[in-house]
Amino acid sequence: MSDDYDFRAQRLHVTDDLGEGLPVALSREQTNYLVNVLRLSDGAFVHVFNGRDGEWRAVLVRKGRRDAALEIERQTRAQSGGPDLHYLFAPLKRTRLDYMVQKATEMGAARLMPVITRHTVAERVNLDRMRANVIEAAEQCGILRVPEVAEPISLARVLGVWDAGRRLVFCDEAAPIQDPIRALQAVPPGPIAILIGPEGGFAEDERAALTALPQVVRLALGPRIMRADTAAVAALALVNAVLGDWR
Repeated sequence: MSDDYDFRAQRLHVTDDLGEGLPVALSREQTNYLVNVLRLSDGAFVHVFNGRDGEWRAVLVRKGRRDAALEIERQTRAQSGGPDLHYLFAPLKRTRLDYMVQKATEMGAARLMPVITRHTVAERVNLDRMRANVIEAAEQCGILRVPEVAEPISLARVLGVWDAGRRLVFCDEAAPIQDPIRALQAVPPGPIAILIGPEGGFAEDERAALTALPQVVRLALGPRIMRADTAAVAALALVNAVLGDWR
């Protein structure tokens, strides 16, 4: 990364491959945002990333009010990874789901998977909206890895095809070890996932299926009752601190 890297620079997620001298096409929405909302002038610098090729400084080339492109100048940061961390959650209603998705992106999740349970409150999951929230969080927070957004899947199906090599941290107020740090310290390094259930809790048969899975780690989050979106942040912070890339 260059010594003159500007963390205040406007960042934009694109889908094109990135490399020195390559042009980057802009969608109509991106052009409107840069030209008419931000009012960037011809020759302004924008940092672009695609989740694969790192981050690059590009120059805005305006061709009118409704047409513009970017020309790649140089790389500002190489592509970075992060913990092999999947985040599984029972979908919430719109505003709180937006918050949860944004925070999971900021905290390093590599994959977001909506899991449908018996007591899930949201009847539908808007995957396009989830992806838009992922990109917005990545743009605003300087994140280079863009989490994958998976299709919704039932809890029974998730558990039926679970990867034997990935630990599943199941947030459970009845966990036998009430100290979450001590519970996580017993988990060996490796791929991991976090599961946050619905606000109504898991049904008894769902809880039994979870606790029967050999890869499950039951994690208590303390004496206070948390909403699901708050529990997500708490669980992600704990796992990153003990098993992730915050160590």
